[in-house]
Amino acid sequence: MANFTEIGEARRLLGLGEMVTLKEIRSAYRKMASCYHPDKHPGSTSAENEVMMKRLNWAYKLLMEYCRDYKYTFREEDVARVYPHDEYLRKYFYGWFDGI
Repeated sequence: MANFTEIGEARRLLGLGEMVTLKEIRSAYRKMASCYHPDKHPGSTSAENEVMMKRLNWAYKLLMEYCRDYKYTFREEDVARVYPHDEYLRKYFYGWFDGI
């Protein structure tokens, strides 16, 4: 299991912020991999690209494993915290015209 330092290093290597989605992780990895993949840039320094690709693969694998093993909560109060606009709609939009 990775520690906080390794996860932070992997996140920074892929140019990610502190809060990201799985889609953003995949997108950042693909973008970085297209810059360093030896098949896409055969004329450049292949040794440096190979090292960078190994680091990118490590970072991607580490972050995806962390996300795969993360426990998500589906309690009502936690969902409301993540999606507060739904709570506002329930309070103010639905039933707004019931008294008319």
